[in-house]
Amino acid sequence: MRLWSLHPHQLDAKGLVALWREGCLALAVAKGKTRGYRHHPQLARFTKCRNPTRLLQSYLLVVHAEAQARGYAFDRSKLGTARTRSRLTVTQGQLDYESAHLLRKLRHRDRARWSRHRGVTPVAHPLFKVLPGPVEAWERVG
Repeated sequence: MRLWSLHPHQLDAKGLVALWREGCLALAVAKGKTRGYRHHPQLARFTKCRNPTRLLQSYLLVVHAEAQARGYAFDRSKLGTARTRSRLTVTQGQLDYESAHLLRKLRHRDRARWSRHRGVTPVAHPLFKVLPGPVEAWERVG
C-alpha cells in the first residue's frame, strides 16, 4: 500500500489507479469494514488523527479530481459527503524520498512522464503541510 504524500498529478496512469484502489482500502480500514491492513505503516499518519475517515475522504477527493481531469471514471460515491479542513504534516525528506521512489517507477513505466518530472521540485498533496525534516519514521526505507 502506498498513500502518496505527493500530489496525484505527478503519478502515471498505473500509479493513479493504484492510489485510488489503495486509498479506498484505507478508507474501509478507517471505517472498520475490513480486518486487514489496520496496522500498515502508511495508515499511521491518518489513524492517529481525530477523524481518520474524514481525512481519508478529503485525501481521496483530490485523487478523484485528478482522475476526472484525465477522463477516468472513479466512483465518487465511495467517498461520502464528509470533508475536513484538517491537514497533516509531511517532512521535506519524506517528500523527496517519495519523489525519488516515484521517479524510479516512472523510468520504467512511463518515460515521457519521467522525463517531465525529473529535476522538478516535488509538490505535496494539498492535504499536507510540508515541514523541514528527514524521511518519516513510519516509512519503510529499503
